[in-house]
Amino acid sequence: MSKSLQAIRGMNDILPEQTPLWRYFEGTVARLLDNYGYKQIRMPIVEFTELFKRSIGEVTDIVEKEMYTFEDRNGDSLTLRPEGTAACVRAVLEHGITGGGQVQKLWYIGPMFRHERPQKGRYRQFHQIGLEVFNLDGPDIDAELITMTWRLWGELGIRDAVKLELNSLGTSESRGRYREALVEYLSAHHDKLDEDSQRRLKTNPLRVLDTKNADTQAVLVDAPKMADYLDDESRAHFEGLKSRLDAVDIPYVLNPKLVRGLDYYSKTVFEWVTDKLGAQGTVCAGGRYDGLVEQMGGKPTTGVGFAMGIERLVLMLETLEQIPEEISRQVDVYLCAFGEEAELAGLALAERVRDQLPNLRLQVNAGAGSFKSQFKKADKSGALYALILGDDEMAQQVVGFKPLRGQGEQQSIAWDALAAHLATCVVQG
Repeated sequence: MSKSLQAIRGMNDILPEQTPLWRYFEGTVARLLDNYGYKQIRMPIVEFTELFKRSIGEVTDIVEKEMYTFEDRNGDSLTLRPEGTAACVRAVLEHGITGGGQVQKLWYIGPMFRHERPQKGRYRQFHQIGLEVFNLDGPDIDAELITMTWRLWGELGIRDAVKLELNSLGTSESRGRYREALVEYLSAHHDKLDEDSQRRLKTNPLRVLDTKNADTQAVLVDAPKMADYLDDESRAHFEGLKSRLDAVDIPYVLNPKLVRGLDYYSKTVFEWVTDKLGAQGTVCAGGRYDGLVEQMGGKPTTGVGFAMGIERLVLMLETLEQIPEEISRQVDVYLCAFGEEAELAGLALAERVRDQLPNLRLQVNAGAGSFKSQFKKADKSGALYALILGDDEMAQQVVGFKPLRGQGEQQSIAWDALAAHLATCVVQG
């Protein structure tokens, strides 16, 4: 027998009972970004492989181990995007929308792809919302990005479950001096490092700071600190960021080991972390990348941004039971009609109500059925109220109105008064 068809490991279906929470989360973020003056951009899922090698760095884990790369029919090497910043930079360069110092505040949403070992909160196809800001170089815009996320956590009801970690990586010059000192220190303790850190010591030594190996972490206790190698400009920028976060009472902790996994970061880096999701503790992260646009062939252009993982944040909402009651209900009102004449009248009545109440979630029974079967479907829909159209209602040009989720007797409502009655009842309900 042939093997049954199924999704690729680590690439998951989002089922109908799950999508309301996704839509709630995505809608909440989109409204917030609109309010802060950010504009949406949409980029392709597939890019030339060279884009990610030049931006992320050829010796990063993403490029070395995790990218989905293939050759197309033209012989070009293409890659499913593993992150959004490089693609966004490519787009703004290609279309010239940051030229002449134009400020751009952009956001995007969509799937990303990395070949990792799937586990709870970490998948091979995962979804992100990302923000990128170009041509603003002060700590004020860094603070705005963090302030927005703080406001989002408040709107979602998860502020108490997340913690902000901050660090500064300085400029490429100061980071270079720090890298030399770190390599000298780690080389003297080479035999105590885990195998992965020994490899990174030769290719990307700052990534050793991000190790999860306990023995290597013990070695790092006395390692040189990035803060001691910061240039004056980076130090002033970092102090400016902290003073702004203090001004709006956003708590944070300094994490000198925070380096992020991508080569293009400079100055500010930050992560929002949680202890509610097990090993996958980072729910939002980003920082400043002032040299990336130039590195990719553009004119010197400052940049800063972040990305948040939708799967992890949806999982947090579920774990912390921060799911608004209204999103678990997909139907407000369910209309039951008995007989062809009632079905026709019900269809027309439903459309008139929708004209007057465009936000009302009104479902009309399909497939006919007995009184008992239609009411069973009405109850299963989760609707607050059932509308009933039978012979008696047709004769009197009324509709039966029956509460399904609480107290109250069935009553009759005139057709021309139905929309006004529903507006009151559904809002109150």
